[in-house]
Amino acid sequence: MENKKMMHTLPVEAYTSQKWFDMEMKYLFSTTWQFAGFVEDVPNPGDYISVQAGLNNIFILKGRDNRLRAFHNICRHRGTQLLRAVGKAQKAITCPYHDWTYDLEGKLMSVPKKDEEFPELKGKELHKCNLNLHEASVDIFKGMLFVHPEKNAPSIMEFFGEVEPYLGPHIVEDLVEYSEKEEEAFYTKEIKANWKIVVENYIDHYHLSHLHEGTLDMYDHSKAEFGWKGPHYWFYEPLMPDYLADVDNAVPYPLIKSVPREQIGAYVPWLFPNIGLGENESAWSTFHTIPLAPDRTLVVIRSKMENASSWEYTKQMTKSSLSSVWQKYGNKGKYEGDAKTDPMASGDFMEEDIYACEQQQKSLYSPMFSVGAQAKRGEYAIWRFQEEVKKWMQNHGAKI
Repeated sequence: MENKKMMHTLPVEAYTSQKWFDMEMKYLFSTTWQFAGFVEDVPNPGDYISVQAGLNNIFILKGRDNRLRAFHNICRHRGTQLLRAVGKAQKAITCPYHDWTYDLEGKLMSVPKKDEEFPELKGKELHKCNLNLHEASVDIFKGMLFVHPEKNAPSIMEFFGEVEPYLGPHIVEDLVEYSEKEEEAFYTKEIKANWKIVVENYIDHYHLSHLHEGTLDMYDHSKAEFGWKGPHYWFYEPLMPDYLADVDNAVPYPLIKSVPREQIGAYVPWLFPNIGLGENESAWSTFHTIPLAPDRTLVVIRSKMENASSWEYTKQMTKSSLSSVWQKYGNKGKYEGDAKTDPMASGDFMEEDIYACEQQQKSLYSPMFSVGAQAKRGEYAIWRFQEEVKKWMQNHGAKI
C-alpha cells in the first residue's frame, strides 16, 4: 500500500479509502469491546438492545433469570436479522422470515411444520440440534454495557483495568439520564469526516485553548494532565481558580455529589477504540463514535446528571445566570457572526469541533496536503492513537 501522504503514523488513505474502512470493520471493531448502552436500557426480563460491532450485529437480552446474555442477531435457518434495535418484554425470539423461534437463553424452541419441511429434525429435541443462536459476550463497566463478538472474550476489566483508576470519581449508577429536548432521548450528529479525525480532535489537547478559547475557558488548560494506559487515553484538567471558588453559584447545573471538591475538574478519557467519556463537575456523558463510511461518522452522546428535582435545576440555572464568574466564562463564539448559521459564532464547542473536523477531512483530498510540525505535548496523543490503531489491526491479521 502506498504511503505518499501521511497523518503522522497512518497514511492518508486510512482516512479516505473504502479499503481501509473495510479493514477496520474486520480487524478493529470486530475484535474489541463495543459500547452498547446503559444497564437501565434492559431493566426487565425480555428487554433487549442491539448494537453493530464491526461486521457483527449483536443484541443484549435479559433472561427470565435476570441474567444478561448477548447473541449474534442472526437466525440459524437463513441468517435473517431477528430483532430490531430496541424492544421490551419479549417472551421468545421469533424470526420474522420463517418463524423459527428461540427462547430467552438462545435455544431453538420450535420450527414451523417441522415434520414436513425439515425431515432431518424430525423426532429430535431442537435445542440439541446445534442450531441455537451464536453467543457473544456482554459485560458491565461503570454502568455501561459492552459487547464483544467472541463467545469467550477477555474480561472487560482485563481490557479497561489499567485505565480505570484514571477515570473520574463519578458514581454513574447514582446519576440519571438527561436531555435538553424531551423529544430526543440523546444527542446524535452525523459528521462528514472519518471517525479517526473525530477521535483525534477529541484527544487533541493543543486545540482547547485555541479553537475553544470562548467555550471551554472555564478549565485551566495549562495544568492538564494526560497519558496512556494500554490502548486507552486518560485526561484531566482542573477548573480555573476563580470559577472553582464560586462553583456552587456559577455552575449551570447541580454539582454531582459523588465528586469530592478537591477532585472537581474535567475528566475526558478515550476508551479504545471508539468511546469517549466526558466527566465534569455537573455532568457525565458518553461520546460514542460510530463509523458509517470512510468520510462519515455518527456521534451519539448520552448524558447523566445529579438526581435532583426540576426545582433544584431551575434554582441552579438562575444562580448561574446571575453569577459574575459565569458571565465571564459563559460560552462565547470564537468569531462574531450569526450564531444560528456560523459554527464559529455559535458559542457551542461541539459545533466548533464539527466544523474543524469536516474542514480537515476536505483537505485530505488536496494534492497539497501535508502534516507540519507537531506540538510536542499538545498533539502527542494523536500519533499515539494512530500507533494503537495500527498495532491492534496488525495483531489481528491486517496486512498494513
